[in-house]
Amino acid sequence: MRAFSRLLACLIVAASLLAAAPANAAEPVAPLPDDFLWGVSSSGFQSEGSNPDSNWLRYSQEKEPVGNAVDFRHRYAEDIALAAAMGVEVYRFGIEWARVEPAPGEWDATELAYYDDVVAHITAAGMTPMITLNHWVHPGWVADQGGWKSDETLEDFTAYSERIVARYADSGAMWVTFNEATLYVYQEIDNGAATWFDAPWIFDRLAKAHNAAYDQIHAANPAAMVTSNLAFIPLSPWLFDAAFIDKIRNRLDFVGIDYYLGLSLDNLTAARALTGELADAQPDGIYYALRYYGGKFPDLPLYIVENGMATHDNAERPDGLSRTEFIEDHVYWIQRAAQDGIDVIGYNYWSLTDNYEWGSYTPRFGLYTVDALADPDLERRATDGVAAYTAVIADGGVPADYEPVVRASVCSLIDPPLSCLVPAS
Repeated sequence: MRAFSRLLACLIVAASLLAAAPANAAEPVAPLPDDFLWGVSSSGFQSEGSNPDSNWLRYSQEKEPVGNAVDFRHRYAEDIALAAAMGVEVYRFGIEWARVEPAPGEWDATELAYYDDVVAHITAAGMTPMITLNHWVHPGWVADQGGWKSDETLEDFTAYSERIVARYADSGAMWVTFNEATLYVYQEIDNGAATWFDAPWIFDRLAKAHNAAYDQIHAANPAAMVTSNLAFIPLSPWLFDAAFIDKIRNRLDFVGIDYYLGLSLDNLTAARALTGELADAQPDGIYYALRYYGGKFPDLPLYIVENGMATHDNAERPDGLSRTEFIEDHVYWIQRAAQDGIDVIGYNYWSLTDNYEWGSYTPRFGLYTVDALADPDLERRATDGVAAYTAVIADGGVPADYEPVVRASVCSLIDPPLSCLVPAS
């Protein structure tokens, strides 16, 4: 009842604001500091191709097949060069556990050497690697032993992370242990590998695995920055926090946030995501997400590890937003957050290229678009987002007088009631 009454109060106040809502909430913004980190994000399974046996290779056989993806496995030098040419400073990629340990205790020297070269190309280009140890994918032999329902998996992952950490501890890498742990567990349930009754024990093992990897990383390099990025879910972020991030809060060097969907009284389109449709963008929601986690973790810096815009096969979006407008609007609100004293240290766009979006090639997120189904050459073709992101990086953000294309929301439900009752403007 308390939650309902708080939401009701939020809606009552919002009703009085709706008619008088300003066309925009633009306020002059300062550039982000010189040490702010600009990056791009990607994952192994979604982009590498030639995938070995894994839980997701098996799932993909019941969906649109992953095939060769965009063949990052053999074109990584090209993609890393494209990122460097934009001025990118952080290149996030994932190491595929299934690729480097195809059988229990058997390590593939060729695939380890491949990741060595990926890291070498990133550092040679003057960028910092951001290494993800697990991006929803585990080896087929791990799936056969029950995945994260098994204590064996906790032991096996800890051995895997120890080997990878030792290999790249001197690279200056930033680290992500688990990508979006709450959605990782949801996907395992949705694909029939676990049940809701298994979830509490799976989260417990994931937390123990994160903590062990964190300790390994800091033993090897005390200065390393480690997180487990979270998928921001509006309306009740605290509920999802309790499942995982709260369990590991003492072993985080920064809070990694993935922000895609907003929610407000005048934008309830996030519900479309449940059916695979595109929700209308709500850029100011990134401000409220940052403000929420800035308050929750006042001693930790924040980093937007993923933020990106999908189109359906490059068709115009329902909200009419271009990739340029999406990037600039979100960066504007990050500048607003920094200006208001929120300790945000970096932003990664998802993703450098189009990729396999967990069952389909229809959603296109890439700064460079790639037709994985119809183009045998897998040509990387620049979208308008390339020039926009290049300019944003060079300028430290958008100009001081930038006017957001998407109007400020009326009664943000990102973190109700605060995000409604205390708006940014």
